[in-house]
Amino acid sequence: MSDIKAISIAEVDKGMSGIRRWVFWIIAVVAPLILPLIFDSSYAISMMSQMGIAIIFALSYNMLLGNSGLLSFGHAVYFGLGGYFVIHALNAIDAGKFYFPVTFLPLLGGLGGLIFGISFGYVSTKRAGVTFAMISMGIGELMFAASSVLPIFGGEAGVSSNRVTGTGLFGINYGPPIQIYYLIAGWAMVSALLIYALSLTPLGRMVNAVRDNPERAEFVGYNPQRVRFIILALSSIFAGIAGGLAAINYEIVSQEYLSANQSAMPLLMTYIGGTMHFFGPVLGAILVTFLQVVVGVYTKAWPLYMGIVFMIMVLFAPQGLAGLIMQHQPILRAGLGARLIPSYLYAMVSGLIMLLGIISLVEFIYHLSTEIHSGTEMTLFGISFDIASSFPWVITILLIAVGFFFFRRACSAISSSWNSALAEIKGSESHE
Repeated sequence: MSDIKAISIAEVDKGMSGIRRWVFWIIAVVAPLILPLIFDSSYAISMMSQMGIAIIFALSYNMLLGNSGLLSFGHAVYFGLGGYFVIHALNAIDAGKFYFPVTFLPLLGGLGGLIFGISFGYVSTKRAGVTFAMISMGIGELMFAASSVLPIFGGEAGVSSNRVTGTGLFGINYGPPIQIYYLIAGWAMVSALLIYALSLTPLGRMVNAVRDNPERAEFVGYNPQRVRFIILALSSIFAGIAGGLAAINYEIVSQEYLSANQSAMPLLMTYIGGTMHFFGPVLGAILVTFLQVVVGVYTKAWPLYMGIVFMIMVLFAPQGLAGLIMQHQPILRAGLGARLIPSYLYAMVSGLIMLLGIISLVEFIYHLSTEIHSGTEMTLFGISFDIASSFPWVITILLIAVGFFFFRRACSAISSSWNSALAEIKGSESHE
């Protein structure tokens, strides 16, 4: 009788997992369609377009880092070269040399990424771990240096084009930003579905096996180097698609597309979002792009804030945002989520107080180091003051100290709530 009960519970859990998966994909498809109806300003549409490109780029990177355990420092090579393929194709279309629908131009970016993914991947995937990371960094620096020398890259000025010269399906010219947004959103959906489907194939399972235990995978008859080579080549396709969409969106491709900074972005997105869950890189891409676009408008110190966020995730939440969310699944399934709310609110309020002080301190120091020529008067959070006086510094230090004190107490409260909820779950399971 207990066996029958166990089987039925397993079947129910499997069915609920399938339902949640379908709900996730329905939301993923519907949300991009209705978001422009809610946030209809040109600024919001431009930011969401950048998020769509970043999502594809981050998902392609996680095919290496999360699925196969390959830490790449040169993934921008395939992103940038895919962009150059597309920008030159746009110029060729403008010159009347050949016809190709703009809607499908990202495929040429994917082709460019694949060509160089095969070329460079054959060498770089012979070893994993640190060796692969160093080789990928070398390839990235090599291509960045080549972009300054070879005329096909356009030098420091890059290569520009006009996306309106071509036509897409149904006569769409992709002039208005909303049309570009839906083009990017469509390719993001298709890319996400293909990457997810790939993870469910035997190849996807074998990639995970090579990541976890390459010796055992080789023992059962699979070549780890070949598996790594195939997944890098496939990853480069989607990186090239992202680069092609960026070329269409910005109508210019420059050396920055191949830079080390560009290679660092998908690493930040993927790690902050979480490498072990499919939707982790999506969350990371949205958050990092938001920091770039929105926070960058208000302060020049946004890279510092991004670095702080990355350090916090590495130290306190190495599983990423997705991992933190999934940790709540057993508690939410048991209906005990409300028990965590008071301690979370406590942590949120104290954390905001501490964050307010940290931001103030960073902005004070940044102003003194980079904008002191404009004087010691500055405005922060709508308040003007003179940072030459001691009062703003005292208030800032006080905010950090008070916020930190209560945040530590809030962390203890969260830990107590978690332990209480988990103990109740274990107690109910033991009674069953």
